[in-house]
Amino acid sequence: MKLQQVLSYTRRAIDDYNMIDDGDKIAVGISGGKDSLTMLYALHGLMRFYPKKFTIEAITVDLGFGIQDFDEIQKLCDYLGVNYTIVKTDIAPIIFEDRKEASPCSLCAKMRKGALNDKAEELGCNKVAYAHHKDDIIETMLLSLIYEGRFHSFSPYTYLDRMKLTVIRPLMYMNEADVIGFARKNNLPVAKNPCPMDGNTKREYVKQLLKSLNAENPGVRERMFHAIVDGNIKGWPQKQEHPKVPTNITKN
Repeated sequence: MKLQQVLSYTRRAIDDYNMIDDGDKIAVGISGGKDSLTMLYALHGLMRFYPKKFTIEAITVDLGFGIQDFDEIQKLCDYLGVNYTIVKTDIAPIIFEDRKEASPCSLCAKMRKGALNDKAEELGCNKVAYAHHKDDIIETMLLSLIYEGRFHSFSPYTYLDRMKLTVIRPLMYMNEADVIGFARKNNLPVAKNPCPMDGNTKREYVKQLLKSLNAENPGVRERMFHAIVDGNIKGWPQKQEHPKVPTNITKN
């Protein structure tokens, strides 16, 4: 996938849900994976021509495994001219050594987001961009349906009242396959996830389930996504109405 296509998907999501306002300073959460690096490229690209002027700060929360190398991401940020901050934490030792959590994902996510949001606030950001794509949104709905008995998923944006930060999800219209294609085409410097739970979670189970469902029922993935977007989920904002371009204009 070309950068122009990534920018198109990203801009449509931002426009549809009014994610960006003039003067925004947006913290871009960089996990080191393909999704967040693609989002970095997208928001950096949009900065050049988007009508509402905004700036970005790249932030990585280092979980403290001690084996993840962010040097290449630093070089990428230097190349793009984006300030890059690495937040050192002891999240991994706390979860896996001190607490020995059997199901660590929820606590890890909470601590990681807390560290990211704290640093974003410290740097003067008013928004934080998370790199959740279309597949993440569908998988979250299935997780909620199967394990919680409710129809729910990520919202395109969420206001965190305590932090006075707004979370936005600019990649919500991108398929994971498109993100993978863009990452490979542009040789993005992915810093491999060192978490021992990677690939062995309920989310991975749901990911494979969705893949099977879509193979057996072509198009079910897209139908699920539209059911989420149009499902009046509590907390979801309404899409913005865009002016329609007339198609029957004739010259006098």
